Amino acid sequence: MVTQCNLCVAILAIVATAVAYADIKVVCGKGSINITWKISAELVPHASRLFLGNCKASRLTVLPSGEGAVQFKNQLTDCKFKRVTKGKRLIYRNELTFRPHQRSKPATLVYPIECVYKRPEGWVPSSQNPGSSISEGKGGLEFHMILLNDQLTGVAKTNVIPLGSFMPIWAAVEQKSHQPLLLLIEECVAATTQELQPGSQVYPIIGNKGCLLESTRGRSVFLPRYHSSSIVVYLQSFKFGLGEEVYIHCKLVAWDPEVLDEGKKACHYVKENERWELLDDPSQSSICSCCSSTCLSRTKRGVELEPHGFTPNSVLGPLIIMDLSHPNAHNASVMSVTGADSQEAQTSQIETP
Repeated sequence: MVTQCNLCVAILAIVATAVAYADIKVVCGKGSINITWKISAELVPHASRLFLGNCKASRLTVLPSGEGAVQFKNQLTDCKFKRVTKGKRLIYRNELTFRPHQRSKPATLVYPIECVYKRPEGWVPSSQNPGSSISEGKGGLEFHMILLNDQLTGVAKTNVIPLGSFMPIWAAVEQKSHQPLLLLIEECVAATTQELQPGSQVYPIIGNKGCLLESTRGRSVFLPRYHSSSIVVYLQSFKFGLGEEVYIHCKLVAWDPEVLDEGKKACHYVKENERWELLDDPSQSSICSCCSSTCLSRTKRGVELEPHGFTPNSVLGPLIIMDLSHPNAHNASVMSVTGADSQEAQTSQIETP
């Protein structure tokens, strides 16, 4: 008991010294942050217990005086930065902490960190458009699904899609500290309800373990990847749910890029060649041949999937597919845009070709 009390006193003394001599310099860059924290000699042996959000320091330099210089050099998409929109400002917030105990206990020292940027012109928070969704997967991964504009440069400003035109759907996973992962879409269906019920009427878009079924009926394709952690489905609009609210329900998979087979893939049908093609490596398109029948994973047991990937369900919508020749098409568009602009703000990064 005496030893534990002495340790408590020692830690409190270290923290008091750290607070008294705290010298923290913050440099906010374009999408990144660089923090240098000069700490006392007493705190140097405990530098591994210093955190920026959930990130440990990138470097510790022991100075000739015995003091230390701790450096955090991270992206603003890492370390659990919180992104807030206020008027014309985009704010990223986090905390520097000293945690001498296990993470379940509160930090002994907390120092607020904030980077403030001017909101880019034309920037639209993702959830102001109903064509967006964010879902949590296992391992702390965050999955996104967003309806893009015609130029594939950002979030669509309307969720009304003319019949026969394209609705580019961008999906991505924020990898954070995980090894590089390949994002796949195992299945997608369209429905007129936000939640699927046993009796729900659905329209299959992607099925059979990653086959873009809609590519056999129209001109839908997977676009070339910008990054392994994102994928764009260039989906041609269809007649299902015409004039109604339509929701796209997808099963996203963050997968080991080295473990692809008939059960984990992204394939679309190329009509010119009259065959199914693998998006990520056309030379291995043989694994897509099952798209015309039934695709089965070569993995023997379901539990073996766990080390390779994480799978959440995401919902995008509502979207409204309109036949513009219909007399009420214009009125429906106006109502839809108004509804989209009234939602609360939230942000999401987009990487497109």
